[in-house]
Amino acid sequence: MLWRNGLTLVFLLFLLLSLVGQAVAGARLFDEEQRAAGLDPVGLLAYVGSSSFAVDLAENWQSEYLQFFLFVVATVWLVQVGSPESKPLDGVGRESDEEQRVGEHAGPGAPSWARRRGWRLAVYSRSLSLVMGGIFLLAWVAQSVAGAAAYSEEQMRDLQDPVTWWQYVRMPEFWSRTLQNWQSEFLAVASMVLFAVYLRERGSSQSKPVGASHTTTGVDG
Repeated sequence: MLWRNGLTLVFLLFLLLSLVGQAVAGARLFDEEQRAAGLDPVGLLAYVGSSSFAVDLAENWQSEYLQFFLFVVATVWLVQVGSPESKPLDGVGRESDEEQRVGEHAGPGAPSWARRRGWRLAVYSRSLSLVMGGIFLLAWVAQSVAGAAAYSEEQMRDLQDPVTWWQYVRMPEFWSRTLQNWQSEFLAVASMVLFAVYLRERGSSQSKPVGASHTTTGVDG
């Protein structure tokens, strides 16, 4: 059971460890800033429940799910010659029902909604991008709300007026933090797509077979 789900479980463990590390390091940094401002430290538990921790967490999550959403949708229509991250060059588009094994072409192990026509098939055919896009939007909203609260707290510590959510999402502070994360995600995707054309990792599903030519597209090892 553990072996069959090893990829998911290991990365969830990495997530947990990094969350704990972020919380501990972030709490120490926050308390140092509190002391420098002549205020009392808040401690780990209070920090984890604060808007400062929430905005950093949501900021990372929304950029990651934006990356997934855009990559899932883009790879329907766009290709990269030689990359295992791309479909074959002649596979652009949504593909036929027979190729996608839906409706009357569905096999015995197919999900129930893949067997049906109408709205169920339409939704299920786009369920991955819908979920990824939905999580991105929720995380983006959470980031903006928590960011507005954290920014307002800083303003009040400096004896300045707090801001509303609408004011905050129009500020350079918000978009600087947001776009800073987005560009790193876009760079990571472009790098993975292009590097995998020429470089190999033996046995990885994200790499072509070691002996495959550089122009072989849509094949993994």
